[in-house]
Amino acid sequence: MKTDRACDDKATRQDPRWQSVLTRNKTADGSFVYGVKTTGIFCSPSCPSRQPRPENILFFSDAVAAELAGFRPCKRCRQGLPSLAAEQAAKIALACRYIEQAESAPALRRLAQEAGISPYHFHRLFKSVTGLTPKGYAAAWRARRVRQELQQQGSVTEAIMAAGYSSTGRFYAEADAVLGMAPTHYRAGGQGMDIVFAIGRCGLGEILVAQSQRGICAILLGDDAQQLVEQLQDSFPHAQLAADDAQFAQRMALVVGFVEDPGRGLDLPLDIRGTAFQQRVWLALRDIPPGQALSYTEVAQRIGSPAAVRAVAGACAANILAVAIPCHRVIRRDGGLSGYRWGIERKRRLLDVEAAIRDIDNES
Repeated sequence: MKTDRACDDKATRQDPRWQSVLTRNKTADGSFVYGVKTTGIFCSPSCPSRQPRPENILFFSDAVAAELAGFRPCKRCRQGLPSLAAEQAAKIALACRYIEQAESAPALRRLAQEAGISPYHFHRLFKSVTGLTPKGYAAAWRARRVRQELQQQGSVTEAIMAAGYSSTGRFYAEADAVLGMAPTHYRAGGQGMDIVFAIGRCGLGEILVAQSQRGICAILLGDDAQQLVEQLQDSFPHAQLAADDAQFAQRMALVVGFVEDPGRGLDLPLDIRGTAFQQRVWLALRDIPPGQALSYTEVAQRIGSPAAVRAVAGACAANILAVAIPCHRVIRRDGGLSGYRWGIERKRRLLDVEAAIRDIDNES
């Protein structure tokens, strides 16, 4: 590594790199760093710190050369240090491990203390990185432990205690939100659930509509009816599937009409199953009016998790209630259409239909 010689005032002012320091030229970042003899710190050309006197400067080819000369990285421009985002993500990762290893959900103040951050700042940072509050993450982790223990323990009570619940009463108060069904049904892999389904045609091709005891649990689109049935089986592998009856045929017609014209709404109960984060995303999607669209970034901002853009895209991909949860109304930031579970062309057609209906309504 080449280290430049110390420059006196005149030599520094004549060096073209000094002009980059004076103007805090961001385009010069990466081409050199400068050390300040009076502080022992080295910085990037664009560093916002107070500019040193020229006679106190040493120029270096890179951060490694500056460190070899005994200078420390600047904490403002972070030359030679991990990025602030990486440092924050590492702190949150450690907090997640702390939550996972604790017997009960740690208090916010305790987590913030471990991370060396104020409780308010920690809460905001944790949510922006994970998409959940610390309390929500702890609940989701315990729910995961419950599912694992229900598959391994000899009894439901043993599983509840092994998952960290202090009493069975507290667990049963939360069981519906945690598992989406009674623990005995979950333990049996969802056996005992009855799902009625039907397959029909709509303007977007084949459509499969399924209903559980709670409400419509799947709306699937595709080109092959058998593949749609297989998708339903994959989503509910241990449920009892049954062909439709006359009463369900009426609901099927309502769903098909809704898919053809989403603006009319769907006045039917939905059985929406997903993680806490997915539920938050799907709720935000249902608030997007027909004829409008948001980017994945905008959805992440709406749910209060601006850093969770990729997780938002994952939640959209996991949706099995086509149109009812309108993931087709989420587009790229540049306005382009990205992946859609049921095909880009169907996404384009849905958006075009909604836009046309919106324009007609605006003119009338």
